[in-house]
Amino acid sequence: MDVTRGLVLLGGLSPAAFIKRHWQRKPLLVRQAWPAVPPPLDRAALFALAAQDGVESRLVQRVGTQWRVRHGPMPRRALPPVQRPGWTLLLQGLDLHVSAAHAMLGHFRFVPDARLDDLMVSWASEGGGVGAHVDSYDVFLLQVQGTRRWQVGRTPDARWIDGAPLKLLANFVPEQEWLLQPGDMLYVPPGWGHDGVAVGGDCMTCSIGFRAPAAEVLAHDLLQRLADEPAAPSPLYRDAAAAATATPAAIPPALQDFARQALARRLAEPQWLERALGESLSEPKPNVWFEGPGRHRAGQGVQLSPRSRMLYDTRHIFINGEAFEARGRDARLMRQLADQRALPAAALTGLSAPARALLDSWIAAGWITGDTP
Repeated sequence: MDVTRGLVLLGGLSPAAFIKRHWQRKPLLVRQAWPAVPPPLDRAALFALAAQDGVESRLVQRVGTQWRVRHGPMPRRALPPVQRPGWTLLLQGLDLHVSAAHAMLGHFRFVPDARLDDLMVSWASEGGGVGAHVDSYDVFLLQVQGTRRWQVGRTPDARWIDGAPLKLLANFVPEQEWLLQPGDMLYVPPGWGHDGVAVGGDCMTCSIGFRAPAAEVLAHDLLQRLADEPAAPSPLYRDAAAAATATPAAIPPALQDFARQALARRLAEPQWLERALGESLSEPKPNVWFEGPGRHRAGQGVQLSPRSRMLYDTRHIFINGEAFEARGRDARLMRQLADQRALPAAALTGLSAPARALLDSWIAAGWITGDTP
């Protein structure tokens, strides 16, 4: 993707200009960002998908001033009549189950895949919504069916309503308001309050969200990976020069220093942090599974499963939580697979025998499947 070229999706802004002016700074409304955008699935298919195990779904209803939330699976009989006002059905990770939703995500890859999370779809009856709230991540709200009124505003007072089953802003003061029609899109940066309400019913909105790891959570995951990784033999603590103590319960400062140096030694191991970070960022969500093996015939290219996460750095290739070192042509072709999510058949002939064997193991695991010849 040429990030200096203006996109209709961004209202004529180039990805570079959008990132500089709006990303994590201020909202952007784009009229007809995606003209004649087709919904990734129709209402009947959406309701049927919500009834399946392994699909993350929620039913949100507002009755007067009260909110009710039910988590799926959601059989059709559990859903209110479509004519009843004030309810919303949300499906998280639609891109894992519907190819059209996965294809939609490809239009937003001017942001690194390490940040791209998923596509959520919400269907709402007249007046349906999830209330005024604030997200800790960036989101693009693409209207694909019906009409939704969006209100947006800064949140100097981010307190929540006590006792509500959702994290709803107690004192939301909107600064801007728009009606979005199919094809319109609203970008909302983290920390901005927003409230979307369906107008007229049969309203479908696709939310393209981006993951933003918390420092503490990321540090915990990386340190856990460090603890799980076998370490080379290391020196034992020695205190032959220590004096006898009259305070036996006190931890010796020398032992504290020894522990500090032991941790620093592990963290200083070459490429450890880079490898652990890549493994963490490419790890699929806990509810993701693969139905391997992938189908691949001689003469075909390959493409990543929609459920696969593939990243790379200067020395490694990462796929679905695993790390592999790569050099030369193998590294170039593997990076091409990660960036384009596909490799043509002609490119496969350039892989070394070990790299091709690795690719075959990914096919067997269902991480990769065949493309058209």
